[in-house]
Amino acid sequence: MAGGRETCLTLIGFILICLTMVASAKSAPEIPTIDQAYSKISNSITVEWATVPGATSYLLTAEDGDTVIETMVANSPGTVTGLKAATLYEITIRSISAAGRSQASPPKQAKTVLAAPILEVSSPSSDSILVQWEAVYMATGFSVSIMRANGLGSIWKENTTNTSLTFTSLEAGTLYTIKAYAWNANGIPGDDSTCNQRTSPRAPASIQVSFDSGALKASFSWALAEGAFNYTVMALSDSSELTCSTAFSSCTISSLQCGTEYLISVSASNDAGSSKSSSEVTLKTVACAPGRVTIQEDPPGHLSVAWSNVDLGDYYVVFVKSDDGLEVHCNTSLTQCNFLSECGFTYFISVFAYNKAGQSPLGDIVNYTTAPCCPSDINPVLVSSDRVEIVWSPVRGAELYETKAADGYNTVECNDTAPGCTLSALECDTKYNITVYSFSEVRGSNMSCTPQFITTAPCSPEIKNVSRDAFSMINVHWRSTNDDATYTVTAQGEKGLYQCSSMGESCTMRGLPCGSVFSVTAVAETQAGRSLPSYSVPLETVPCCPTGLTVTQITQSVINVSWTIGRVAQTHVAVLESHTGQSKCHTHQNYCLLGCITCGINYTVTLKAISATGLTADCSYQSYFSGACCPLGVKLYRLGSNGIRIYWQASRGSASYSTDLYGSKGIFTCTPSAGLSFCDVTEIPCGDVYTVMVSPVAETGLKLTFCPKKIYSVTCSGSTLGMVIYRGKRNEE
Repeated sequence: MAGGRETCLTLIGFILICLTMVASAKSAPEIPTIDQAYSKISNSITVEWATVPGATSYLLTAEDGDTVIETMVANSPGTVTGLKAATLYEITIRSISAAGRSQASPPKQAKTVLAAPILEVSSPSSDSILVQWEAVYMATGFSVSIMRANGLGSIWKENTTNTSLTFTSLEAGTLYTIKAYAWNANGIPGDDSTCNQRTSPRAPASIQVSFDSGALKASFSWALAEGAFNYTVMALSDSSELTCSTAFSSCTISSLQCGTEYLISVSASNDAGSSKSSSEVTLKTVACAPGRVTIQEDPPGHLSVAWSNVDLGDYYVVFVKSDDGLEVHCNTSLTQCNFLSECGFTYFISVFAYNKAGQSPLGDIVNYTTAPCCPSDINPVLVSSDRVEIVWSPVRGAELYETKAADGYNTVECNDTAPGCTLSALECDTKYNITVYSFSEVRGSNMSCTPQFITTAPCSPEIKNVSRDAFSMINVHWRSTNDDATYTVTAQGEKGLYQCSSMGESCTMRGLPCGSVFSVTAVAETQAGRSLPSYSVPLETVPCCPTGLTVTQITQSVINVSWTIGRVAQTHVAVLESHTGQSKCHTHQNYCLLGCITCGINYTVTLKAISATGLTADCSYQSYFSGACCPLGVKLYRLGSNGIRIYWQASRGSASYSTDLYGSKGIFTCTPSAGLSFCDVTEIPCGDVYTVMVSPVAETGLKLTFCPKKIYSVTCSGSTLGMVIYRGKRNEE
């Protein structure tokens, strides 16, 4: 039962639908006919058709194979929007009335135009605009035009196949309108794009700079630039970058650094960007205050103020004010100034640097207190060779006095608040540099005080030795470290006082008596004074020489030397010397017998006197000629009744001879002529015995009597010649 009811209801509904469709077909408007379909905008197509009676609206449909877009319009023409650019669409139209809608019209194809380029514009310089876009689908070229936005001037149009274009020779700071569209292969233009772009402004000109040296700030001004919205001033140095910005034609930068050179540039900007910077202007600020100010007082009375060089400082001015109110100054392009100063003052010093910008800021004020004055009336008094006493008058500012005595190696000091000092333990014969320094707690010692030089008395010399030469002169040698000293040596004894002087290290004394004892001392003397005497050295002179030296020939080979003993001589040495040899004897008596003497040659006789201490005096030098040698072969020959010839053989060294015959009836003598070796004696009695002696005669005429004697007997019988009988030699004691 239930199933039959549902089948009935379904059938009734189907019948109702069919009836409705029949009713609609009978009342729907006519199908429109499309006259034309075209695209002027890349996202739409415009359709034109004849009006359908009774139609109240129309339904436009655009299909591209992927999408269907419908648009209701009231009448022709109608436009379908929301389409794709450069796309072929199939367009249909339906008319609609209260009774319904018609069937779709026959389709009409239409293609949307190219899309408009999407523009990116900029002003890279004040006279140019760069237009850029992305490639447009199906575009084969582009057309770009530009003109002033206010409509003045001409239009500049350019065609290109690129995706960028630059317009140049434009006016700076001016607003331009740019329009661009693409076209396809058929030359059909697409949508256009329009935008406005302003060129960037030109750099500002006529830049003026005003510097405030006291505040270290600068004000800048310039001529306004066309189309500029804002201005930026940049002050650039090696270490910093300062800026100020304004919409007007001036601005101020503060907190500039001293001693800095800034490069100033001004740029203008607008919505297109910034201009190039203007031509740079140099700004030199005032120099910084000079630092590292040092003060030296060298020499005393002269202050040397020095400071470090500062950048941009053309010259410097130094002000020096003393504590008594006096102020002086100096200008210099160097980094040093010299001022006269006085001892005992405090000076206040400030240094400024200057350039065209003005005066540097005030730096540190340096004060300097000069050293106390030096004593001017120093009176050193030499007390001895190892001490000096000094006094002076008090000076201003001195709280203590420091006295130094320096010899180049050692320094002796004494400090005292009193204006006097005694320097002791000094070296003898030493030149001391003695300086009195005044001292104050603030400055310390005044090291510029003038020294005085004083040399202590000379050192005592040290006698090294006392010697005697061959001429009995006394040579005294000493050791001393003194310079330019005169030395006096004194020998004092019971026989008197003897002296010699020298500037060296020795001197010679003459004329000291023999056989005496002296005490020898030496004293040095310079302009500084006299030294203490040296330690004494005993001196014993050589013994006195004997007097009355006598040489006597005893025999042909023996002589006797005798003398008178001199003072302090204890022994003597007698020496005979010749080219044949030497004969010597040493005795404590006053004579000597010397043997082995060679007859007929010259001898030198020397006598030495020797004291108990061994001192020797070469007392006498004497030449002695030994006697001529005795002749040999003495013979007698009878000459007549009463004559005798005596004959001999001459020996060495004999010049002449003398012959003596000693008999009971007398003495007979004959002297031969020079060069003969015989002699005749006449009138001699016969019958007697004679002692015959032939003696050499010296040059002095002295007849030597030490030759041997012979005895002869002269008879009276026989021939007239007679006989001379040799009886032998006579013995003599």
